[in-house]
Amino acid sequence: MRCWKSRPSLAGWFLGLALAALLSIASLAGAAEIKVKHAEISPGEESWLLDAEFAVDLGQRLEEVVAHGVPLYFVAEFTLTKTRWYWIDEHVAGKKQTWRLAYHALTRQYRLSSGALHQNFATLEEALGVLARLRNWPVADRGALKAGEPHNAALRLMLDLTQLPKPLQVGAIGNKDWNLPAEVKRWSFTPPAGPAEK
Repeated sequence: MRCWKSRPSLAGWFLGLALAALLSIASLAGAAEIKVKHAEISPGEESWLLDAEFAVDLGQRLEEVVAHGVPLYFVAEFTLTKTRWYWIDEHVAGKKQTWRLAYHALTRQYRLSSGALHQNFATLEEALGVLARLRNWPVADRGALKAGEPHNAALRLMLDLTQLPKPLQVGAIGNKDWNLPAEVKRWSFTPPAGPAEK
């Protein structure tokens, strides 16, 4: 009686390949990234104001980096342009804002700083929740935009590796653990006419 060694069937091989593909997709779905969930421009008394909300996922590696005392810097960038058929787009307005996110081991708190303003948080999730919301950010003077003229708006929030300490910059640039993709949201904005302009 001949004894045949069992060989993996073709169906089993395809099943294994499909499982590997699903696992890789699942790992990508949980990958660190920053996305723009919502962005809206509205008129203020003297300026056009931007409200925005981001989905910020640092990923396990960057969460560990912050927890070990390395500050991370985030920059929100906003631009407003006007299309010109005869030349490059006209730059109408642009704004940047920087935040510093750090963990203080003595107080066991996360600190989010922007300029002279500081806020302390018990958890990283709370700090990221505040970082992920922009409210009433003045992005352009009221007189800089004409009612009824379409403009192109662009917004993103990104991790700024250039503000890390120099030794860390060398190791971080090109390292996938430090790669935090930042989505750029682009949309069309046409300033509405005010009561005096109607």
